Amino acid sequence: VLTPSDYGLVAIASTFIGFVTMINEFGLGMAVVTKRDLEEQQISQLNSLAVLLGVVGFVVSCALAIPVSRFFEASELTWVLITMGASFLIGAFRTVPSAILEKELEFKLLAMIEGGQAIVASLCVVALALLGWGYWALVVGMVTGTVAWTLLTLVHRTQTFRWPVLRSLTHTVMFSWHLIVMRVSSYVTTNADRFIVGKILGQAALGSYSFACTLASVPTEKVTGLVNRVTPAFFSAMQTDFASLRRYILNLTEGLAMVTFPATTGLALVADDFVMVLLGDQWKDVVVPLQILACYGAFRSMMTLLSPILLVTGLSRLGMLNAFWCVAAFLPAFYVGSRWGIIGVAVSWMVAHPFVTIPLYSKVFRHIGLPAGAYLRALWPAVSACLVMTATVLLLKQVLPIEWPLLAHLVTLGIAGAVTYLLAAWMFHRARVMAFVELLRTLRSQPSQKVCP
Repeated sequence: VLTPSDYGLVAIASTFIGFVTMINEFGLGMAVVTKRDLEEQQISQLNSLAVLLGVVGFVVSCALAIPVSRFFEASELTWVLITMGASFLIGAFRTVPSAILEKELEFKLLAMIEGGQAIVASLCVVALALLGWGYWALVVGMVTGTVAWTLLTLVHRTQTFRWPVLRSLTHTVMFSWHLIVMRVSSYVTTNADRFIVGKILGQAALGSYSFACTLASVPTEKVTGLVNRVTPAFFSAMQTDFASLRRYILNLTEGLAMVTFPATTGLALVADDFVMVLLGDQWKDVVVPLQILACYGAFRSMMTLLSPILLVTGLSRLGMLNAFWCVAAFLPAFYVGSRWGIIGVAVSWMVAHPFVTIPLYSKVFRHIGLPAGAYLRALWPAVSACLVMTATVLLLKQVLPIEWPLLAHLVTLGIAGAVTYLLAAWMFHRARVMAFVELLRTLRSQPSQKVCP
């Protein structure tokens, strides 16, 4: 129902809003989760500080709405930015309560809350799109989802307010400062591609590219989001126990790869049929960037575990420096890649990625005493099973009757790929699969018992 231009307009607004969001939140939620010595009055002060920052974020979005819309030569952006800016104030009331629930290991409750938010937002977008609201369907859906998320959180956990006294929050604010610099630099890197595409290649190209990014992240988004939510609290309990930390990192890496690698690889293999069947011919430009970004997403998902490790082991400064290096490496890569359109920008991720991740992995592994060979062996079950799946799907593409409907092709390839991967993983890595299942059972039982690993 919606067009690439609709998504392009909202993608521009989302890039700006997301940037202000990270500055606005100032890493207070992660500070509450990670810092285990915070007193009740300090948490109340952080809660008040979060709301004050929410007010500032809303004011900033209103003040910059007109300049940003003029920069992108899109007058519609003005009211879109103001409307989306209301999310700052609304979401600020859930920052600390949500972090407390996370610190208390209430992951099942948090998952239900976020699931409810996603359902409300999705239903709102679909309903308004069908009513002909255009890009406003996306905007109102996002704000409605934020309202639902905040209300559901406050129903289950509230927190008192106290006027912030910076003297009592010195260490927490310093940690937040390191974290926010790292997040801002990382955010600039991960959104610079959309900025360059929108400015150089135009709104329609940005719509296609941003939609390809969205589709490529679907197979891993919820999995990596869950890992990001769970691991800081667990790793925080093992800050000085590097042996346990190494064991959990290897097990989680192996399990995360076994889930994300086949999902992203499978999407890349069937992207052409998938786009044509579900989206139509007007989105054909999405196919190749989607294939590239899906393959890249498999390895990018492994970075999910690095961030909490940096924070809980005192390496936040290293993470900040690496984020600066990412900005210096990726921005020129995106600009050069834009000469070949959105395909070139997608390829830029694959080209620049090794230069920024290998040094970081090397330093982190040395710090916690984790051999690189052990880490690569943890990835091998997923990689080897994906190779078997890839060979099977590519062979089927050659032998399936060309006169079959695209939907039949898509369903056949999808089922064949999934079955092949599962069989290969079970036949060649049965012990590792069972170990991962047991790890999931352990993680599932511990939160409900409030027991640290």
